[in-house]
Amino acid sequence: MLRGNRLALLGAAAAGAVALTGVAAPATASPSSPSSPAPAAPRSPSAPDWRACGDDGKAECATLRLPIDWSRPDGPAFGLAIARRKALDPDARVGTLVFGPGGPGDSGVQRVTRLTGGIDRFSDELRRRFDIVSFDPRGIGASHPVTCSADLLRAAPSPVIENAAQFRATLDHNARLRADCRARTGPLYDHADTLSTVRDVDAIRAALGEPKLTFHGSSYGTLLGEMYAETFPRRVRAMVLESVDDHSVPDARRFLTSELAAAQDSFDQFAAWCERSQDCALHGKDVRAVWRDLRARAARGELPDPSSPGAALPEFGLVLMAYKSFYGPDWAELASKLAALDAAPPLRAGSRPAAAPKAEETATDPFTAQFCSDWSLPVRDYGEYARLMRRTEKVAPDMTFARPVMAISACLGWPQPVRNPQHRLRVRGSAPILLANAVHDPATPYSWAQNVARQLGPAGRLLTYAGAGHGSYGRGPCMQNTIDAYLTTLTLPPPGTTCPAQ
Repeated sequence: MLRGNRLALLGAAAAGAVALTGVAAPATASPSSPSSPAPAAPRSPSAPDWRACGDDGKAECATLRLPIDWSRPDGPAFGLAIARRKALDPDARVGTLVFGPGGPGDSGVQRVTRLTGGIDRFSDELRRRFDIVSFDPRGIGASHPVTCSADLLRAAPSPVIENAAQFRATLDHNARLRADCRARTGPLYDHADTLSTVRDVDAIRAALGEPKLTFHGSSYGTLLGEMYAETFPRRVRAMVLESVDDHSVPDARRFLTSELAAAQDSFDQFAAWCERSQDCALHGKDVRAVWRDLRARAARGELPDPSSPGAALPEFGLVLMAYKSFYGPDWAELASKLAALDAAPPLRAGSRPAAAPKAEETATDPFTAQFCSDWSLPVRDYGEYARLMRRTEKVAPDMTFARPVMAISACLGWPQPVRNPQHRLRVRGSAPILLANAVHDPATPYSWAQNVARQLGPAGRLLTYAGAGHGSYGRGPCMQNTIDAYLTTLTLPPPGTTCPAQ
């Protein structure tokens, strides 16, 4: 959840049919409520026109031509980039494993084509037994990316909004950015929601000739898996949802409080580690006092930005730096960075936040169009925004301005109703779904995974990782072997299974 590298986020931190090579498409359905009947079974298109790609030339890439609007299968189309590595042991091949990337903004194509930081995410056993396939979701990467003015993205206001004038300025900026991105991107800008991507994934399944889907979704990719199971429950062979999004969180207040409570929990874990471990560069110091002082210095514009000499690191940028480190978690590296900042002399008065490097006229925004179409999180006015922030400050006194606040501010003024609003899952007739989540996940709270498991009922089984960090599949043999066994043999772990922290 919220792993996108949106240029606007960097600016805020610094500033404070299937036409498959001419083949007929699967049947479609309009975006609709989960209670609507599933779309009709698609016709089976011919195989994609694969070409060699990847760091070693052993991956295969292709492009599927898909409808931008699935309710108009003969309307405008876009190219969905997909990639595959074939099973290393064809005689032991189970089928195709489709990986749903996170973010919004992560590239599934790179997950397959890259050797380091890509296909190495998957165990040797999965690579032996499955063709591994992934894709760049619509609007992202090589799949008709959402394109906007680079200047407007860099000019995104800080989510640290302190008065009504700043709130109005954020609304105005967001409106200008939406209009610009829509004009540059075309109609796909208004069809970047996950429910549309569900139809894309089913088109991938059909194109590969798989009667049922074997799916592993990570972080934001879990929302895609959940909605696929709602829409096509009887087309699921096996599904793993790792670091689980809960799309039933109804409003901005509960979204922020649950997200920032998880971020605060991660800070608490970091502080406790520093207290007991001599490997922490702040060992023996009051970590929370150091952190409060750094935040205060950043808010005054006195904290030097280590990545831009002479420039100031704003408070949001400081909190974002810590928040990102909790994904690992990379506690030792964070402690070293904070110790260096603590020892740094204050900047002279008048220093400015670091300016983002000058770029081309346009840049891509892989985050906003998808996230703001999937989440209805309206905030009426500055008074409501200020109340939200006061509440989150109580829930997360150390992590008040973590990345989820950016998600709220980036969507301010988004037209309502959104295309894919939150709701409780209604999955009927699906194969069992395995959920995996760390107890101390900074971005997808453990409580979210528990709640999604309850919504799935008999179809859901929760596998708990007792440690920290975002993502749990590769955290030791217990997690990896349990997930691999389910994907290959459909063997679920016993209810209540917990794997030790690694």
